Order: sequence, then structure tokens, then C-alpha cells
Amino acid sequence: MWASEVLEKVTVRRVRREEEGRWKALIRQHHYLGLNHLVGETILHVAEVDGHWVALLGWCSAALKVTVRDRWIGWSAQQKQRRLKYVVQNGRFLLLLEPQAVPNLASRVLALSVRRLAEDWRETFGHGVVLAETFVDPARFEGTCYRAAGWQCLGETQGFGKHAMRYEEHGEPKQVWVRPLFRGAEGWLRQPFDVPQLTAREGAVDLNRIPIQGKDGLLAALAKVPDRRDAHGKRHELSFILGVVACGVLAGMRGYRQVADFAAGLGPEVLRRLGVRPQASTGALRPPSEPTIRRTMNRIDVEAFERELGAFARRLGVGDAIAFDGKTLRGSGQEGQKPQHLMVAVTHGTPVTLAQRAVGEKTNEIPEAPRLLEALDLRGQVVTADAMHVQRELARFIVDKGGEYVLTVKDNQKTMHQLLAAQDWSVSPPVH
Repeated sequence: MWASEVLEKVTVRRVRREEEGRWKALIRQHHYLGLNHLVGETILHVAEVDGHWVALLGWCSAALKVTVRDRWIGWSAQQKQRRLKYVVQNGRFLLLLEPQAVPNLASRVLALSVRRLAEDWRETFGHGVVLAETFVDPARFEGTCYRAAGWQCLGETQGFGKHAMRYEEHGEPKQVWVRPLFRGAEGWLRQPFDVPQLTAREGAVDLNRIPIQGKDGLLAALAKVPDRRDAHGKRHELSFILGVVACGVLAGMRGYRQVADFAAGLGPEVLRRLGVRPQASTGALRPPSEPTIRRTMNRIDVEAFERELGAFARRLGVGDAIAFDGKTLRGSGQEGQKPQHLMVAVTHGTPVTLAQRAVGEKTNEIPEAPRLLEALDLRGQVVTADAMHVQRELARFIVDKGGEYVLTVKDNQKTMHQLLAAQDWSVSPPVH
């Protein structure tokens, strides 16, 4: 087979479980480093042509201490601790053909492996990776295939290796090469807040782009929420706790535990921006705990909080559509009481609650819908609801407030259904 045919036909895939023994045996036999030092999360790739193995790649967790890499990324120690998992190391790369037999095979295989790396990592470990690194021994190799595959050499290590939980000098510095898997990935790793591309939470807002402080910032909006807490023993300002909760919600967190975990991962810079009050005795910057968040949210004026956060989100342009619906709260009908039924308006995409009302029973939803939407700015917004709310009064109310609507019509609304079925949609097609 001609070299050009090999380059055209070569593919890279995950090594199947039953093939791992063969992969490891070949690495032990032919790679000068053997199989040691593939640590942490690990994925094995094989490159093949017509079913014949031509190259092997081993990917593992990133190295903990790499001075030139950390300086290039520009992240803090706290950011590195939280985000190192998004960096992956090419720990082994072995061609099973002589390099001169098929020129450019190594760079081609590298490119194909890198292309599928983030997806493989997320599928296996539940999180993606955004940056690849590797170490090249300049006494043996020049890193030509990495350069040809778009990798960048950052410099050399300081010649230390980790042995038995400590670092010892071995006097053999290695070249450090990196390859962002996405454009601008190194910038994501040093942002104050985790960007949505790292967390992969659907509809999450990039908090690095929203104003926190200032008269039009998040804290100014949340300062309008009345503080109903007892004045004695307050550790945190209310606006700080609400700011943490709001950022957690905008970042896609759901529930007290997720918000608390989000808060625990915030660095000192972010905590200061959100208005943390240092501990009097130590000066430490502490995020609010899960019990503190829970107690605070159970005591505040929830409607005021949702109104101010919703208005702030709308000013940011979060979502261009609003959905509202009624739900009965699970567990709210205890001790002989009727279950509580709420109507809630939320944004599409990032589900930020804009307003909610207790309506007593589901049958009260129709008259309560305009009251729910009354405080919202509907100009330029599309409002969606289920078939219960196909009502002329509601449609007119939404239009009068400058909005538009998309409502579901079912067969039990015969007259409306017949009118719609009789429409010539080729003349006036539905909007997709």
C-alpha cells in the first residue's frame, strides 16, 4: 500500500477492553519508557489501517507541577487545583511502523486522536478536557510530529521527577508541548468563574461577562431585596449570599447542594467581587455553607429575590422567551393541608425564575396568569404556555405588553382547532 493510501485510510479509535492486554504488551516491548507513569484518568487510543494497528497513544491525567505550562496559562494555584482535570497528558505515543515508511503518519495520527479526545473523556469520566500536554526528551526526539500537528513548545521542565511523593532532580529536562483542543481554551482555564465550555451545563451563562459591581451590577440589584434575618450573629451580608446563589443559578446549578458546591469552588478574587466579609479573627474569605444558603433562602422575600434576579437576567439578554406553568409542590399537603399549587414563569434556555405565585388550586391558573406576568417586561419576548391558557384575554394581555405568544391548541378546543386546520400555511407559514 502506498504511503498516501495509508494516510488517507488511517483511523483512530478507543481501545476495546479485550484489546487492552495487547496494547499494554506492545508498549512494554517497544516504548523506551515502558508502561509506567500512566496515572489518574486514562484513555487508550489505537490507530489502524484496514484493521492493522499502526500506532498507539496513551492519554492520562496532567502533571501536577509544570512551571512553564502554569506560567503560560496564567492561572492561580486555586484555579489550577480546581481545573487541572481539564488538562490531559499524552503519556505514550508509539508508531508500529518505521517513520520513514509513511512520512507524516505520526502527525496525522496525533491530529485524529486529539480531535476525538474531549468527547471520549466526557463519555468516560463525565467531564471534558480542553488542553493537551506532553513531554519530549530532546536527547532522543525533536518534537517534529507535534509541531506538524499544531502543538506549541513552551520551553523545558526544571529537570525534576516525582518519586515516592516527593520531587527529586534527575538532570534530564524535557520539552513541554501543549495543544489547545478548542480556540482560546487556555484563557478559559484562568477565568475567575468557570466558563460554560468547562462545565458543559446546558444554557449556563458565562459569569465572567456579567457586571457584578457598580450601579447596574448584580449586587446593586440584589441589594433591593429586604433582609428579614435576625440582626444578631450575621456572618455574611445578605447581598453576598444572594450574589453567590444568583451566580450559581445563572451557571446552571440546581438545588442548595449544587449551589453550595459551586460556592466552595469560588476563588478569593471572585469572593471579593461578590462582597465577602473577611473573618474578624483570621481574615479568611469564607463562602456561605449549604446550611447558611438554605436558611437564608427560606427566610428572604422570595418573590423580591426572583423579581430582581429576573430583571437583571433580562437586562443581560438571558433568553428571548418566557415559559409559564403551574405545578403542585411535592410534600406540601402534609398534616391535612391541601397541597400548594404554584405558577412559575421562567426563561427558556437558562431556566431563571422570573416570577411565581401561589394559586391555591390548578383551576385558578387561568385568572392568575395575567397577574403572574404583570410585573414582567414582555417587550420583544415570546411567551409560551400549555393548552389550558389558550384564552383570548391572555393573548390580548401579552400583545398589549409588547410581547408575542406561542400556545398549544388541542383537539378538545374544536372551534379553534378547526380554524387553524383551515388556514393556508403556505401563505402564512409557522415560525420555526
